[in-house]
Amino acid sequence: MSIAEPRAAAATKRSEEYLWTLNFGPQHPATHTTLRLVLQLEGERVVDAMPEMGYLHSGFEKIGEHLTFNQYVTVTDRMNYISPMANNVAWHHAVETLLGIQLTPRCKVIRTIIAELARISDHLLCNGAVGLDTGAFTFFLYGFYQREVIYDIFETLCGARFTNSYTRVGGVSHDFTALVIEKIRSFLRTFPKTLDDMERLLTRNRIFVDRTKGVGVLSREEAIARGATGPVARASGVTRDLRKDEPYLAYADYDFRVCCAAAGDCYARYLVRMQEMRESLRIVEQALENLPAGPVNVGIDQRTALPAKTQVYSTIEGTISHFELAMSNRGFEVPCAESYAAIEAPNGELGFYVVGDGSDRAYRARCRPPSVLHFALFPYLIRGHTLSDVVAVLGSLNIIAAELDR
Repeated sequence: MSIAEPRAAAATKRSEEYLWTLNFGPQHPATHTTLRLVLQLEGERVVDAMPEMGYLHSGFEKIGEHLTFNQYVTVTDRMNYISPMANNVAWHHAVETLLGIQLTPRCKVIRTIIAELARISDHLLCNGAVGLDTGAFTFFLYGFYQREVIYDIFETLCGARFTNSYTRVGGVSHDFTALVIEKIRSFLRTFPKTLDDMERLLTRNRIFVDRTKGVGVLSREEAIARGATGPVARASGVTRDLRKDEPYLAYADYDFRVCCAAAGDCYARYLVRMQEMRESLRIVEQALENLPAGPVNVGIDQRTALPAKTQVYSTIEGTISHFELAMSNRGFEVPCAESYAAIEAPNGELGFYVVGDGSDRAYRARCRPPSVLHFALFPYLIRGHTLSDVVAVLGSLNIIAAELDR
């Protein structure tokens, strides 16, 4: 051993002694629910970070093998409690793909509208929380109020504000009423002005720009290599959007653009979400003005959705369908096959892999949530930044703790 080696080892030991370990969360208000980060600090500088899955561990995927395809929609609400309507749509989109069900035109448009309202609701809270964490409390209040307006629409539609459980196999639980349509139109009229006010408050705010621009930069190549999707990937220049690339529901019928940026930092992710809310408004407006007439559920020949009472009372097919679906030892037939279907959820690609074995519940159910991959990005994005940047980077990724559940 040379004389230099012990000296080098001693120097390494001394530098390691000055690294501090900081548990960031789960009680920290900026970590949101059960998130936890283990940070390695050298003074204020973040040397490394280890994201923890948190403490939820509810076994969401395993529960999917014990509940029927309609019962499980209540669990999807809890997977992303910020935009549960989008999760409802994603789950039953996968189940209907497995069963080969074609939805009615009215159901497709209704699901498109609620999915876009859920996107606006999610983006409002995400950008509002980033503003709150970086000192813009008024901006957060603007966003939170408009989110409540959307919750009022959902409550009028299905009776629930937070956990909606709205979709069913082959349809939805309730059709749009005149009051629901009126509330959505009112939102379309009033929200753009609030969105203008929110942008005036924050987009050129010097403090916010300094705290987010150039922070947590994710290059386009890294975004693709690390599996980022949604606004996180589009803020890095990735143009993929399932609504355009693999159209589902009624998205192919509407004119809207995919919002992208090139910087890949926290500020770009904020801008993309603000722009996407305007595009969602365009989609909802087009969909609402061209809402088709007709049933919201598939017909009795599909035998997956409960028939209308008039059909039950006046036709033998309606009576048989009602009996088959209502009895606990019956239900609809599911092929022994497997399928994967995904939607463009507010935070990225949300997909479900479902295996059918002929029964009314999944033999195997797996979820591909965006947050689990985005959380894995965190160490890469935060290294070299200061401790105060942690809240900006974490907020811009919009991690939903329940989506980390494995």
